[in-house]
Amino acid sequence: MKYFVATVLTKGKKEQFPLYAKDRKEANDYAKLKNTGIIIKVVESTEPMDARLKRFKSNFLQNIKKRKIKPDALIASIRQLAVMTNAGISIHDSLNEIAKSTEDHSLKYVFSKLADDINSGHSLSASMENFRFELGNLTIAMVQLGEKTGNLDDALYSLANMLEEIRSNVIKFKKAMAYPRNVMIAMAIAFTVLISYVVPQFKGIFEELNAELPLPTQILLTLENLFNNYGPYVLAALFISFMIFKYLISHYRHIRFGWHETLLKIYLINNLIKFATLSRFTLVFSELIKAGIPIAEALDTSISMIDSLPLKSKLSSVRVTVEKGGTLNKGLKETGLFENMIIQMIRAGEDSGTLDTMSGKVAEYFKMRFDAIIDGLSEAIEPIMLLIIASMVILLALGIFLPMWDMGNAVQGR
Repeated sequence: MKYFVATVLTKGKKEQFPLYAKDRKEANDYAKLKNTGIIIKVVESTEPMDARLKRFKSNFLQNIKKRKIKPDALIASIRQLAVMTNAGISIHDSLNEIAKSTEDHSLKYVFSKLADDINSGHSLSASMENFRFELGNLTIAMVQLGEKTGNLDDALYSLANMLEEIRSNVIKFKKAMAYPRNVMIAMAIAFTVLISYVVPQFKGIFEELNAELPLPTQILLTLENLFNNYGPYVLAALFISFMIFKYLISHYRHIRFGWHETLLKIYLINNLIKFATLSRFTLVFSELIKAGIPIAEALDTSISMIDSLPLKSKLSSVRVTVEKGGTLNKGLKETGLFENMIIQMIRAGEDSGTLDTMSGKVAEYFKMRFDAIIDGLSEAIEPIMLLIIASMVILLALGIFLPMWDMGNAVQGR
């Protein structure tokens, strides 16, 4: 973005306003939009140091916070936008009104920028592309659907319903994970306290034995030394490693692909990701087909909102098959992600001309499978949780009591 200075005549006085734009034409458009006076000239200039520092600070903080919009606020604003659009109010005025009334600062910022972009001649979906992280792939896909079909209000209503469904699944997931998470946190705190304060009390006794300590005791003493002497450094190293890993995942596609591929091989997580992705994919695809969008375009839009790169790669092959003249059921079968029953349902829909109905039933099926996984998540995690707790207890018990038993035997002369 370049730095420009606009000279404006307002109430007989000349005033200068700084602004940022890609070129002089865009700078002129912004100047007319932001000021009610007469624009005398707009010239490119050197950005002052204080403005440069202020912009750097703003961009830095924005990149850290990422202005993530709260799901509840986004759903409410989408419903409000749908109602206002249905009532005949322009998109620009609707966005401005929602931005003024909301208390969510991220939503206010995003909707204000969308309103400015629309006033400059951009479409709503094109403007939303700049806020894909904040709004999500699904929001942009459904807005594109509304613009293609000319029924933006209906698309927004459907979008709000889908977002509520996804929100409901997230809440279910959090509730299912609440008990295991709390138990593991409590055990971690207890283990840390024991390692930091209890084990050191036995350390002196163990050192007086002058004997080879058993493996569990050696592990405990190593952990005690690590916690008490290098604790801050370990935490700092873990934090730095996490930030580096997050950066690599965000900026390098092949690393992100490998990470996603690893997640798909982990017990429980693999089915959770797979059925969450297929549920969302079939849900959006069925909505697009019902709206009369061609299969290839519907696939393209549905695939674009998938986050898991390995699954996205497999489903992208379906679009290639369809573009080459193949059937949808053939493309889905080649991915290896869909059961034979689903392939038969899609084939029946294609043969009878009721693909929209069948795709809706497929979406319901995957939603049912995903809900079942969420409902059974807590029970499925319990064996893993019990194994971890048992391992911690056994390590502590053996690490402390084995040397004491050896001491007892030595005292008795055995």
